[in-house]
Amino acid sequence: MNRRRHASAAITAICALAVLASPALTLQASAAPLPPAPPAASAGATAPGASTGSGASLTPAPSAPRKTLEEVRKEIDALYRQAAAATDAYNLAEEKAEAQSAELAELGRSIAEGRAKIEDLKARAGAAARAQYRNGGLPDGAQLVLTDDPQLFLDTAGRLRQGARATKDLLIELTRTQAELDAYAEEAGENWTRLEAHRVKQAAAKKEITEKIGAAERLESRLAAEERERLRRLEELAQENAQTNWLKTADLPDLTAPATEQGRAAVAFATAQIGKPYVWGAEGPDSFDCSGLTQSAWAAAGKVIPRTSQEQWRLLPRVDVKDMRPGDLIVYYKDASHIGMYVGNGVMVHAPRPGRDVTLAGAGSMEILGVVRPR
Repeated sequence: MNRRRHASAAITAICALAVLASPALTLQASAAPLPPAPPAASAGATAPGASTGSGASLTPAPSAPRKTLEEVRKEIDALYRQAAAATDAYNLAEEKAEAQSAELAELGRSIAEGRAKIEDLKARAGAAARAQYRNGGLPDGAQLVLTDDPQLFLDTAGRLRQGARATKDLLIELTRTQAELDAYAEEAGENWTRLEAHRVKQAAAKKEITEKIGAAERLESRLAAEERERLRRLEELAQENAQTNWLKTADLPDLTAPATEQGRAAVAFATAQIGKPYVWGAEGPDSFDCSGLTQSAWAAAGKVIPRTSQEQWRLLPRVDVKDMRPGDLIVYYKDASHIGMYVGNGVMVHAPRPGRDVTLAGAGSMEILGVVRPR
C-alpha cells in the first residue's frame, strides 16, 4: 500500500494533475473537430460554379471528414514514433560507418608499412645482386670450385652457407609481406564497400526522419494556439492514464529500491539535462535524442553502452520490470524505438520527441517492452 502511495505522490508531482483536470480538458476530443487541409490547386482547376465551356457548371467536391483533436494527437504520435525508429536506423548506420572509417584508416597504415617493408627487402636483394656483380658475375659457389687455397675454400664455403640462408629468409619474408599486403588491400576493399552501404542507409534514414517530422509539424501547425495547448494536455492525459493503469499491475517494482553507485551517477547526469531540447541524432551536450541521453548518462558513470535504443535493448542484460532500480533503462514499444532511464518512485527521465525537452514522466506512461541494466 505504501508503494502505491509513493507512486501516486510522484506522478502527481510530474504530471501536473491540477492542470490536466482544468475545465479546458472537460471537452471531449470529438467536440473539437479540425478543418480539413486545403486541397492543392492544380494548373487546370476551375473554380466551383464556373462555366466549363459546355454550359454546365462544376459541383463543389465534398469536404474531407473532419478530424478530432484526439485523432490528430494519435496521428502526430504515430509520425514521431516512425521518425524515432528511423533515427535509430540512422544512428546505427552512423556508428557502423565511423567504425568502418577507423578500420580503413588502420588498414591504410598497415598497407603503407607493408609497402615500405617490401621496398626495403627489394633493396637488400638488389644489394646482394650488386655484390655478386662486383665479384665478376660469378656466384660464390663457382668461386669455391675454382679456388686452390684451402683457407679461402673454407671461408667461401661458410659465406656460401650464410648467403644461402639469408637469401632463403629474404625470399620467405618478401613472400609473407606481399601476402599480408594483398590481404590488407582485400580487407580495405570490403570495408569500403560496407562503409558505402552504411552511408546509403544513413541517407535513406535521414530522408525518412525529415519526412515524418515534417509531416507531424505541418499537421500541428494547422492548429490554432488554443488547440495546440489542448493537444499538449491531451498528450499528458494519455500518459497519465497509462501510468495509472501501470501502477495497478502486479509487475510494479519496489519504488524505493536503492541504486548502485554507477546507477546514481547515471541518474544524476540524466536529470541534470532536464530542459534541454530533443534533437534527433544528438548526443549532447546541448541537446539529445532518447538513446543519446541514456548512452551519455552511462558514459558519465563510466560505462560504455550501445548508441541506439534497439541495440541497447538487444545487447544489454535484461531484468524483470518488478526488479528494476534507478539507473536501469526502460525500453518502450514493440520495436524498441524509445528508451528512458528509471530514476525511482515510479518515475523515469527521457528525451521525448522533436518539439519537446528532456523531462520526467511516469515510468509506465508508455507501452513498456522491457528493462535492461548496464553493468
